[in-house]
Amino acid sequence: MNERHQGTRTHTQLDLTDISGMRFFDPHVHMTSRTTDDYQAMADAGIVALIEPAFWLGQPRTGLDSFRDYYSSLIGWERFRSSQFGIKHYCTIGLNSREANNEALAEQVMELLPSFVYKEGVVGIGEIGFDDQTAAEEKYYRLQLELAKEAGLPVQVHTPHRDKKKGTSRSMDIAMEHGLSPASIIIDHNNEETVKEVLDRGFWAAFTIYPFTKMGNERMVEILKQYGSERIMINSAADWGISDPLAVPKSAALMKQRGISLRDIELVTYRNAITAFGQSGQINEKDFDQVREVDQAQKFESNSILRGGQQPRIDKNNIIIA
Repeated sequence: MNERHQGTRTHTQLDLTDISGMRFFDPHVHMTSRTTDDYQAMADAGIVALIEPAFWLGQPRTGLDSFRDYYSSLIGWERFRSSQFGIKHYCTIGLNSREANNEALAEQVMELLPSFVYKEGVVGIGEIGFDDQTAAEEKYYRLQLELAKEAGLPVQVHTPHRDKKKGTSRSMDIAMEHGLSPASIIIDHNNEETVKEVLDRGFWAAFTIYPFTKMGNERMVEILKQYGSERIMINSAADWGISDPLAVPKSAALMKQRGISLRDIELVTYRNAITAFGQSGQINEKDFDQVREVDQAQKFESNSILRGGQQPRIDKNNIIIA
């Protein structure tokens, strides 16, 4: 909590009606950790599609079946749950960097991954990369880069919170060593000290907008003013920690308020994510309209998002969650 109250913070009044009618794509959000209320709020704010990367759950998984069930939920239940609020759900599949340090289990996960990465809705290998920048993390990062090459999928790279500049440079070096095109690699969690090198080397630069850490939306505006919108995208990375699933539309509202052009806003909050992850062959914008035809009478494995006496919403014309 102390971190939240350190330093001077700028409070900006944002009106999301300023961006009414705009479409947004959040290319990194951990919806397994969020509630259905978050899905509803995201749909109301204009988010039409998202990507959920496989990630660390806050405590280590202890067996292979826990990975199997988790990956299954990303292409199954979570995809269904998202559709019930009119949002197209994609995911990236991978062994996260923290759990790569459990080598005995990591070996088993590597054998499991090929049975998931070719599934419908999987648009990349991710999020993978470095945490403590150990030898084990590098080993499994390299193996998953090879899997991405074999599957013809983009790679979503997690850059470390500690010694970020070194970890980011090393992540790109290794990807180049494996013969991957920088255009197929999305380097995530960038900040002011990493962005120039990422862009200069031809990689995609993704920025996570967190309320108090990583990258604030005021700072993001300044980065866009300096570097433009080419190969830049923003995300919320909302998870089980203090985070905001509306970070993308809120940032768009601030960008508009600060005089960023609508073209540039659209690129960094929607179009660039589609271009980068669309290399998977899995993303078609027409699907966004189809999934907006909500039918909450549907069930997945006999389960519904409804509780008690709630009535299902079946409205193929109104695309706004009321």
